[in-house]
Formats: sequence, structure tokens, C-alpha cells
Amino acid sequence: MLSREENDLLIRTNPGTPMGRYIRHFWIPVLFSQQLPEPDCPPVRVKVLGEKLVAFRDSQGRVGLVDERCPHRNASMFFGRNEESGLRCVYHGWKFDVTGRCVDMPSEPPESNFKNKVSIEAYPCEERGEVVWAYMGEPAKMPAFPDLEWTRVPPSHRFSSRHVMECNWMQGMDGGFDASHLSFLHKGDAEGGRIVDLATEYEPIVTDFGAIMASGRKRDGGNVHWSLDLLLLPFHKLINRHGPPDAQIGTHMWVPIDDETCMIWSIEYHPHRPLTDRDLARSKKFLYIHTENNPGSDHAVINRANDYMVDRERQASGASFTGMKGLGIQDCGIQESMGPISDRTREHLGRYDRLVIHLRRILMSEVEGMEAGKPIKATVPGVHAVRSACATIHSGEPLQNAIEKIIAPVPPPLVVEKPLLATAEVH
Repeated sequence: MLSREENDLLIRTNPGTPMGRYIRHFWIPVLFSQQLPEPDCPPVRVKVLGEKLVAFRDSQGRVGLVDERCPHRNASMFFGRNEESGLRCVYHGWKFDVTGRCVDMPSEPPESNFKNKVSIEAYPCEERGEVVWAYMGEPAKMPAFPDLEWTRVPPSHRFSSRHVMECNWMQGMDGGFDASHLSFLHKGDAEGGRIVDLATEYEPIVTDFGAIMASGRKRDGGNVHWSLDLLLLPFHKLINRHGPPDAQIGTHMWVPIDDETCMIWSIEYHPHRPLTDRDLARSKKFLYIHTENNPGSDHAVINRANDYMVDRERQASGASFTGMKGLGIQDCGIQESMGPISDRTREHLGRYDRLVIHLRRILMSEVEGMEAGKPIKATVPGVHAVRSACATIHSGEPLQNAIEKIIAPVPPPLVVEKPLLATAEVH
């Protein structure tokens, strides 16, 4: 179990917190490009890492992300006029461009230079993979945009969605890298009704991008089938392919909105071909990573307010272990059932929780390194250019020796470091 201080370190991401400072070293997804469909369209509210912001697309098509509060009298810039290359506060007409510079102050005398002394908090934005990303950290430390493969494929090769989770971001991260829950929570609801046998071997390997989270299942002939999910710091998971060999690849991002909610982004993509109607139907049928939202919102139709539409008859019949329909709904339902912030001081972790233990230790180690002045390693260009995988190797072969053969890299090649811990701590 974690101490209260360790739990707080992991979950708190508002301005001024250690984890908040750490995540702000990375590019963060904040909204879909289509939410700002054209120049001078209406602005959109954004909340991320505890900050209330407003996004707008200016007359040149550039995206701005600014503090919701006008620096004059704190009026909401959401009600602002998006016109002539800037967002104008409707209270007194102060206008700001995408960099935060005040470009017009009609409430002041014409000879005044006061506008040159005033600015609004603004964050640089990039559009990649039909998503608007923001950098919210120190300007001098802004990294290059990460080489995420799904952001580089054509739109026809990718399907993206997102929805609000009513819990802290670490509950989503914990659940995403909890390998043993596949054999219980999703029993009866995986594709084709297959039952995922319980993994018996777990090996986290720290890398330059984050970690390889490997879970192994014994097979005939003394072999072990390894599923290799990737942690791309700070909040990405690359899921190894399930189903047909040519199936699409899945990825998640759990982005903190504030300490009690997060946005889960879910993407499926194929590196080499467009997604077919069959691909999309398969995904929607099993709701593997996607959920249906209420129209015009980021809130799921099936949610805590309606008890995730749990079907007790289906649960009792054994057709579904949970009675909840869809893997994504099952994950969110259980993670949200822990409350807005899970009290990890009450946990009793066992042998099969090894990957969750290491996930938390990796994140805490990264934050502690940052606080000690060490470089943020996962911001180095090229380190995210990898692909998850699965493979069967002989049980006598060390997994780390085979990693470079198993992980399918997208150049530049993968760099593997020593494991963070030799053994996991269990209780």
C-alpha cells in the first residue's frame, strides 16, 4: 500500500504540485481539431490540470489556448468575440492574440501604451492527428512534439474518441496496466466470448520512453506467451494487438482534468491501411476502448448515474462476469466505483499487482528526479516511436534479451535500460 504522501504525489496535478509540474513538461491533448471547425468560430471551454482555459481558432487558422479569466476584471473569455486575429473580451473590449499579447484596448485613451504592459496567460498549441495539443510548461524547456505513430497516419487509418471519467487520472492508469483483471472483470465479454487465462509472470522493464509492461502466460512446450503493453510517459498506453494479426492497434491517454475527473482519449489505428467498416464494427460491438457519449458532450451515455446499466440477470447467468456491457464500460464503472479519489493507503496488494506497483514507482521516481534537477528523459525526440506487440518465447530465455526482437520499433531504434526494481514489493 502507499502512504498518504505517496498517494497525494501521484494524484495531485493542479498548478504548483510536483506531478502537475512533471506533466507540464509534455505536450498534452486538450480537444479535437473539429471542435474549432473554422477560423473565427466560437471559442470552446477547456479544463486541464486544474486550469480553466478557453481555446479559439483565429482568422489565420491558428489555435490559441488562453486563461478563461480576462486579466482586466476576470470576466470569462468564453463569451468573447473571436474576430480579426484575436479574442476580444465583451466586458470592456480588451483583445488578445494566440500568444496572449494584448493587441487592442479600446477602453483606454488612444495615446495610452497600457496594452503593451498587459497579457493573458497563453499556451503554445500544435495540431497533430486531428487533435489540438498544448504545452503548459516552462517555455525554455518545451520539447519537440512526440513521435506518436497514430498522429502520423492519414485520417482514414485512425478512429478517435474521448469521454470524461468521474475519477482521478491515476485510477484510469492503474486499471489500464492491471493485467490480472482481464481474467475476471471482462470474463464472458471479450471478443467471441473468449476467456483470458490469468497471467502468471509479470516483468516491467524501464525504457527511455517509459516502460514495457509485460505479462506472461504459460503455453505448451515450456513456452511463455508475452503480452507487451507500453507505458509512454506521462499518461499514454499502447495496447498490444488482440484478435486477427492484421487488427488495428489501440492506445489510451488518461489526461487529468482536475483531481477528481480525467479525460480518457481512446484511439485505434492501423499503420499501413485505412480502417474498414468491419474494423469499426468490431470495435463498437465489443466497445473495446470506445463508449457512446451523450450528443454534443464528452459524458458517456452509460455512466455512474444509471449504475452503468448493470444487468443482474446476465451476471447471474454467467454470460457476463459483471453484467455490464462492454469492456470500456466495465473498466470505467469499476474505476469510478472507487470514488473520485481512491484511498490507496487501504489497499493490500499481492503478487499479481506487480505491474501496478511498478507503474506507480516509475511515476514517483520520475517526479522525484525532476525535483532533484534531473532531465526529463521521455521528452527526448524520437523515444515515443515504438509499437506494442506480443510474442511467444521459450521460458528459459530472458525477456529483456529478446525485447528488441519482440517490440516492433518505428525508427529510431528502441533503447532499453535496466529494470527499475529487481522485485516488486507485495503485501
